[in-house]
Amino acid sequence: MAASLGISVQAFDKWGVKPVAKIGRSVYFDCRSVLDLKLAELEAKQQSSQPGDDDMGFDPLLEHKREQEEYLLTKERRIGQQQKNELAARKVVPSEFAIFTLSKIAAEIAAILDTLPLTMMRKHPDLETRHLDTLMRELARARNHASGLDNMLPELLDDYFDSIDSAA
Repeated sequence: MAASLGISVQAFDKWGVKPVAKIGRSVYFDCRSVLDLKLAELEAKQQSSQPGDDDMGFDPLLEHKREQEEYLLTKERRIGQQQKNELAARKVVPSEFAIFTLSKIAAEIAAILDTLPLTMMRKHPDLETRHLDTLMRELARARNHASGLDNMLPELLDDYFDSIDSAA
């Protein structure tokens, strides 16, 4: 039988086929036992390659989850592109730029307020000292407030967004 299949007799031993008879050194195998063994082996291979109902590693919603993730990723990309387009069209500016610009303006205002009492004394020598002192005190308060604007802007921005979120 081994010769008709084109294999050696040792292959039957490796496969685990039980001989039907042994006469001397000759070993005889039944075609039915070889066929049953190979069919059982093939069936076991197919069952192990296909996920069954009891397979815990298989997620039936995997395709849906993947589509959901792709949808969310596409949505985020669309939002990002819209923001880039609005920035390119100069409809919006980054908050960092607004903070930087307002800080520069506040510094310029503080410098003007710093020189204002001297300018008032030169242009109006008839002003009394008590008026100039009051003016200097109020200007010092305004100058200090303007110089701290760069530290206050991030907090003010957060307050603004909180008010928008609570109104919505």
